[in-house]
Amino acid sequence: MSVATHPTVSFELFPPRRPELDETVWQRVLRMAEAGPDFFSVTYSVSEAARAASAELLRRLLVQTRIPPIAHLTCVAATREQIAARVRRLLDAGVRDFLALRGDPPPGETTWHPPPDGLSRSSELVALIREVEAERREDGCLRAAAPSVVALDLGVAPADVVSVAVAAYPSGQSHTRTAELAALREKQDAGADFAITQVFYDAEAYASLCADAGTAGVHIPILPGILPLTDRRRLHRLDELSGVPVPVTLDALLDTPDDTERLRRGIDATLALIDRVLAVGAPGLHLYTFNQDRPALDVLEHLRARGVRNPALETRPAVPPART
Repeated sequence: MSVATHPTVSFELFPPRRPELDETVWQRVLRMAEAGPDFFSVTYSVSEAARAASAELLRRLLVQTRIPPIAHLTCVAATREQIAARVRRLLDAGVRDFLALRGDPPPGETTWHPPPDGLSRSSELVALIREVEAERREDGCLRAAAPSVVALDLGVAPADVVSVAVAAYPSGQSHTRTAELAALREKQDAGADFAITQVFYDAEAYASLCADAGTAGVHIPILPGILPLTDRRRLHRLDELSGVPVPVTLDALLDTPDDTERLRRGIDATLALIDRVLAVGAPGLHLYTFNQDRPALDVLEHLRARGVRNPALETRPAVPPART
């Protein structure tokens, strides 16, 4: 059974969609980094421009901050060898942590079909990352590397040089609980170290998933993925994408023309959800920031006031070593 060294706090980032936003987004990222989260995760899309932006954001995080980044990977629009090549490039750049996702169908398609010579499930992607990791060990590139900081923080034992996360689904209509537990077990058996949930609004849904997972033999930590509840339109958009309905009470709470009041109400609702999730034993929190630093930092300030700290920062170098 994995036991986290402390409740972790992490933030998901989107690479800027337009080059003119690069520095604006980067300044927000720096403010979040200075607050000391345990890690960032960086999303990844199918277009070449989006993939280049993802790689650049990962590079800047590695070079200019002390916070380890998790690189998202998907099975979409790529062959097995193309994905393996990307994993090699990221490992060579210094990335040690990955989030393995099947991914949604490409734009214009409604059903999932694996690409020719590609991967069909996230468990296959987990296994491929582990194969590339073993390859890099054999050629000496990872032989002397320290264990993943993310794996250490989450109490993964034994902590490998490379950590691999996967998705979990407490709510929504796209997965039955039986199918979700089978998929989680398959991803664990393929080499996953921990899971991060998709959005949910009820701490009991998260607690129920964790309990059922334990019964099904899933022992990896399951981090709750929390969306700051401050943007009503975004919540409804996620409802369309994920099938997780916005609670009527939350929707009514955010239905005010006063932007300042809406933000205050949304932050209070987010903190209440977080407190409930931690009370049922969550090993940490992963915030879907949508590159908005204010809600993320408000949440982190609340947690720091509760005594949640990131002890790893005390031993990480103030300035990351240069990477070639």
